[in-house]
Amino acid sequence: MDLEKYIKNNQLVILVKPNSPKNEILGHDKEKDALKVNIKASPEDNKANKEIIKFFRKILKKEIKIAKGLKTKKKILKIGWN
Repeated sequence: MDLEKYIKNNQLVILVKPNSPKNEILGHDKEKDALKVNIKASPEDNKANKEIIKFFRKILKKEIKIAKGLKTKKKILKIGWN
């Protein structure tokens, strides 16, 4: 999947499902204009957020941080802000 087309203004909107069997991108939700993402980690103790950063850093090979949505399933990732 070409993620670059979903990145707008160095931001990527994702919908996260924690406690999944594996880390994977399921596809694009057109209605919510966000990528659907499964993450293995649980949401407790910020584990899922850390896993999201690690997962997208590995895929995009850029710095990643969660700009919005630390405690919700819908998150906005800031990509390569340096």
